[in-house]
Amino acid sequence: MTEHTPRGSWYLPILLLTLAAFKSVSAQVNLLMVYEENNQPAKAGLMAAIQYLKANPSEGVTLGRQDTMMVKPGGDIEVTVNATCDILDAAIDASAPPHIVLDATTTGMMSETMKSFTRALALPTVSASYGQTGDLREWRDLTPDEQKFLVQLMPPGDIMVQAIRDIVRTQNITNAGIIYDSTFVMDHKYKSLLQNLPCRHIMVMIESTEAAIRNQTKRLKDADIVNFFAVGTLETISKVLDAATANNMFGRKYSWYGLSKDRNDIQCGCENATVVFLRPSMTTETKGRLTMLKQSYQMNAMPEIDAMFYFNFALRGIKAAGQLAAQGKYTNFKFLKCAAFDENNPPARENFDLKSALQAVKVVDPLADINWGVNGMSYLKIIMTMDKFLILRGRTAKRDAIGEWEGGMPGSLMFKAGQNLADHQAVTVYRVTTVQQPPFIMKRTGADGKVEFYGYCIELINEIKNIIKFEYEISEAPDGKFGTMDENMQWNGMIKELIEKRADIALAPLSVMAERENVVDFTVPYYDLVGITILMKKPEVPTSLFKFLTVLEPEVWICILFAYGFTSILLYIFDRFSPYSYQNNKEKYKDDDEKREFTFKECLWFCMTSLTPQGGGEAPKNLSGRLVAATWWLFGFIIIASYTANLAAFLTVSRLDTPIESLDDLANQYKVQYAPVNGTSTMTYFERMAYIENKFYEIWKDMSLNDSMSEVERAKLAVWDYPVSDKYTKMWQSMQEAGLPATMESAVERVRKSTSSSEGFAFIGDATNIRYEVLTACDLLSIGDEFSRKPYALAVQKGSPLRDQLSGAILKLLNQRKLETLKERWWNQNPEKKVCEKDDDQSDGISIENIGGVFIVIFVGIGLACITLAFEYWWYKHRKGGKITDSAKVLSVQEYPNSGGKRDKSNFNTDYNGEYNIAPVANPW
Repeated sequence: MTEHTPRGSWYLPILLLTLAAFKSVSAQVNLLMVYEENNQPAKAGLMAAIQYLKANPSEGVTLGRQDTMMVKPGGDIEVTVNATCDILDAAIDASAPPHIVLDATTTGMMSETMKSFTRALALPTVSASYGQTGDLREWRDLTPDEQKFLVQLMPPGDIMVQAIRDIVRTQNITNAGIIYDSTFVMDHKYKSLLQNLPCRHIMVMIESTEAAIRNQTKRLKDADIVNFFAVGTLETISKVLDAATANNMFGRKYSWYGLSKDRNDIQCGCENATVVFLRPSMTTETKGRLTMLKQSYQMNAMPEIDAMFYFNFALRGIKAAGQLAAQGKYTNFKFLKCAAFDENNPPARENFDLKSALQAVKVVDPLADINWGVNGMSYLKIIMTMDKFLILRGRTAKRDAIGEWEGGMPGSLMFKAGQNLADHQAVTVYRVTTVQQPPFIMKRTGADGKVEFYGYCIELINEIKNIIKFEYEISEAPDGKFGTMDENMQWNGMIKELIEKRADIALAPLSVMAERENVVDFTVPYYDLVGITILMKKPEVPTSLFKFLTVLEPEVWICILFAYGFTSILLYIFDRFSPYSYQNNKEKYKDDDEKREFTFKECLWFCMTSLTPQGGGEAPKNLSGRLVAATWWLFGFIIIASYTANLAAFLTVSRLDTPIESLDDLANQYKVQYAPVNGTSTMTYFERMAYIENKFYEIWKDMSLNDSMSEVERAKLAVWDYPVSDKYTKMWQSMQEAGLPATMESAVERVRKSTSSSEGFAFIGDATNIRYEVLTACDLLSIGDEFSRKPYALAVQKGSPLRDQLSGAILKLLNQRKLETLKERWWNQNPEKKVCEKDDDQSDGISIENIGGVFIVIFVGIGLACITLAFEYWWYKHRKGGKITDSAKVLSVQEYPNSGGKRDKSNFNTDYNGEYNIAPVANPW
């Protein structure tokens, strides 16, 4: 007994604990299961869990009442609530209220109805609905107690698609097209999946027919989507890839990803496709358990991973409820019928922690570890494999295992050694349309024989592509025009290419205009304001070395020569016959220092030198001769003054002869025709200005003829002249009469054919066009100031996200001063720039071409002097040799006999002035 008593003391507690444990293991659980009628994996998984628990009492759960509520997606809410209330009321009446509600609804109004129902009646619920924090509208703002018994666990499909977000972030994808089927619920993912990522995306449910799928993928292509995610069954992925093949959506411009709940390889009829495929990974144990459940409990619904999830979901929920029941948590649990519900006094569940019980439950071989968090953040850490498939002619030519993705928010991409997705990025290739216009866009044949574009805009787009990372394919607009709208509201040129989505970017010196902004989007300007100006042929000023002689008419020169000769003869005659002249009174004037005999030769010399600053020298002695000389001097003064003044004016006027200096000068004359190139913004400007003038005139006329106005008001509008100018109306009419050139080349050719600056043709166009023509040709001239100035910008399709990207890159280049570098290179340092002769203008002096004749006069005079010198030498040496035969004799001292019979040397001065009367000679001959 002494030993029995102690035995009894420890045996009884153990027995009681054993009974309590048995009671805990054998706790009975009543269920209410809710799922959509089309959710076969949920139905199969829930039913398999119930059968499994019935067949395995060792799991420690005894199933009691089992109520099932199948809801119809999009069904009537009131009908659904009433049906659920009937099931709940019947269970309460049978004293078997549900210990737990297994809510397997996915999304939509029926799912939210169930959440509202369970929250209102405080029913312990574990939900497998899709949605992150905030998506479960009826379970928002739960109280701390409600968060413990209203628990959500995200299904596999809800976390698997998070791989798309991680790929987009890792690959820096800026656009994405997501096509999914009914095996994934994506309605709530449109905003949240790629939220806060700079990625423009379109998410659509796959169409039902192959033709519709082809159209669907083409619409995505037309929306400038180049990164695609096919999400669904293998059959769905295959259909999408086949449609992409039909639309030529494979190659370096596109990247394709597939994501499926199936575990088999993808198949498609693709000609040449590379696809990164993600699918769930299962351990060998999990595969074995799945096989067992299929064979023993007919859990054959697809996708397998969903059925497996719902099985584990139900098993975990039922076991957690069983543990809570065994712990007596339901002892004082009060269940309300729907009719007893009072909104002002809802039931409360304090200290009922279903969530902790769910976390504590151990499930044999779970599908994946669970990350428990708040509702919307509890999910399975599913492992998905990433394989890259190369499919050629419908067969898998190559498959590379590149890594795995572990489910999470965010998840984790884990690549194998030497593997990554760098070579699977879509090379963004934009279609660029352009129009040739030097120096912005020019074309040449490269070293490889291929035609290539070059110029300011090409360097600009290359700088931009280095910033935002893209490639481009460039081609000219079919009609070679920038883009104008006709009377039928139809566009041509580059604008048409953008409107019809045959191009992504219009790259050219394209002016920003209001009507263009209605149909396309412009980036920020990449070039300064550019106006319109006038191109004309440079006037050819005729030059002449003897231009100074053309100051006076030939008749005047003849008259001057006649006056010169006549005056010289008069001087000779007056000096010859006047009794007071020097030659007739030599004795009287013998003591004068200046003695001048006016022979005919001297008269000619006197009249000639009188016209020069040197002066004529000694004037005649006689009064009559002096009167003739004075008259000649007065004549010469007037002639010289007139000639000098007219010479300066004559040489200057030719340089100032510019009959057209502005647009108004052009409009106010009729000899020079003018016009812009047809279809350009310049043409549109003049056409629009003429239209506005005409519109103003019509408005003014209607106002002045309006009978409803008082006579005083009408009188105020009555004027003799129209108050607004009709300049542009007349100019537009003149342009149409002159004919608008079809191309820039034809316009410049017409300018070059002009006969002069006052007759011919003037081209009106963009200032940059004209500046380049003047830069590369010396026979053209830019006239006037710029007007109607507009900026140049790139154009993109209306609503295209490219506008912001391109604008940002242009602003960055502007801050880096690279745009100034481009201007310097293509204008001041342009290899085609011509070095022209300096033009004459008002600030320049007289050119050698116009005054060089005076130098010729000097050389001619020197030449004549040399000839005269030779003639004089010959004349005095050969024709008068008896008197002076040698110049040395003039300088020798003469010898003569003295009184002693000897010859003495003569005194030169004495002989010169003495009886020998040797005449003084000025020149040595």
